Amino acid sequence: MFLVESAALVAGVVRLSGAEGRHAATVVRLAVGEPVVLVDGSGRRGVGAVAAVVGKDVVDIAVSSVAAEPSAAPRLVVVQALPKGDRGEVAVETMTEVGVDEVVPWAATRCVTRWREGRGDKALAKWRTTAAAAAKQSRRARWPVVADLASTAAVAERIAAASAAVVLHEEATVPLAGWSWSPVLSGAGLGEVVVVVGPEGGLSPEELEAFVRAGATTYHLGPTVLRTSTAGTVALAVLLARTPRWH
Repeated sequence: MFLVESAALVAGVVRLSGAEGRHAATVVRLAVGEPVVLVDGSGRRGVGAVAAVVGKDVVDIAVSSVAAEPSAAPRLVVVQALPKGDRGEVAVETMTEVGVDEVVPWAATRCVTRWREGRGDKALAKWRTTAAAAAKQSRRARWPVVADLASTAAVAERIAAASAAVVLHEEATVPLAGWSWSPVLSGAGLGEVVVVVGPEGGLSPEELEAFVRAGATTYHLGPTVLRTSTAGTVALAVLLARTPRWH
């Protein structure tokens, strides 16, 4: 699978150049006639075959058909508290493979990691690069959004605007496995579900109060406590199975 600009993804000959062309020609070593899938990351998928390998970073693809895939509903958004080390990229990778639509990095009170100045820009870029690579690996035509770093107030606003909101909490009395999706039919379709994953140190009482006040409900994932980099992926799988997404 290779990424191309939306305007270039049409039936006919599409040229891969730059990084994508180099990957096709020198890394994958595509040969004339091999099948190829092209996407624009926004839901359009083209199917074709290699027409010519022009050089070490240029490959022409004969696209036979292009189709637009509808947006999935409900839209699933994970607010991910910043984990330590490279666990943020692990979380983004696995959530992308499962089917997340948007990941919102969150600077929770008890986060050990802090994105400050240039470090934050580099970390966010890594998350976005990871999401793109995982989207390719999982053959997604519509790639997830990795939003800018959010504050607790911004997360509460996102919860208030959502059709449903879930806060994962080890002391919650209701299991997420029992969560029931009630579609909210509106101009936006089936709406948006926001999942909040706290840091390794847990949510502060003030954060929990703010999120519940904004309309979220607390749930637990089971008898064990998961790492913050794992919890979002597990929660997504549960929600995808409880909504039309996996049916």
